Amino acid sequence: MKTEDLIALMAKDAGTAKPLGPAFAGWLALGALASLLLLIVLVGLRPDIAVMIATPRVAFKITVTLLLAAAAILLARRVGEPGAALRPALLLLGLAVLVLLGGVAAELAALPRASWTQSLLGQHARFCMAAIPSLSLLPLAGLMLALKRGAPDHPALAGAGAGLAAGAAAAAIYAWHCPDDSPLFVACWYMLSILIVTLAGSLIGARALRW
Repeated sequence: MKTEDLIALMAKDAGTAKPLGPAFAGWLALGALASLLLLIVLVGLRPDIAVMIATPRVAFKITVTLLLAAAAILLARRVGEPGAALRPALLLLGLAVLVLLGGVAAELAALPRASWTQSLLGQHARFCMAAIPSLSLLPLAGLMLALKRGAPDHPALAGAGAGLAAGAAAAAIYAWHCPDDSPLFVACWYMLSILIVTLAGSLIGARALRW
């Protein structure tokens, strides 16, 4: 094969990767909206959310999960676009983790040691571990469809990014129902649920996003 032919072939292959743009936002929004409606129909929002959202713990839980979701979504989009810089997304993700750790530290300082275990375990850990992965399914499917357009360089990594974003978005949705408000609970069970979705996304992406 001549050099000119090789260059032309590479250019043709590169041309198959389409900008994520509106497709990424559209599929993500559709999946997240469907998950929110699913939450409302099946279990409903927290009955006292209008009052409790003004309390420090609930406000923190809502804020930190939204921040984590925003960072994870940005990272998923950057990973899905070959050559995109990951540093801004990683910095935002690191900030979200630091905010969560700060909340955990404040909780440990405020509570007597005897209460730590109860705050960590909460009352609905098992339901949380089932709810967040379940709510992530539709956003994950949408993100996979969107990332397929971008022809990512590393399919497994892109899939992991999609899983992280879908899991974090699902956690942010579930937080509006969850009656367990401790930062310890969020740091343990929310993060573990998101990790499961991230690993699942990596396995799916390794196959589904290969090109």
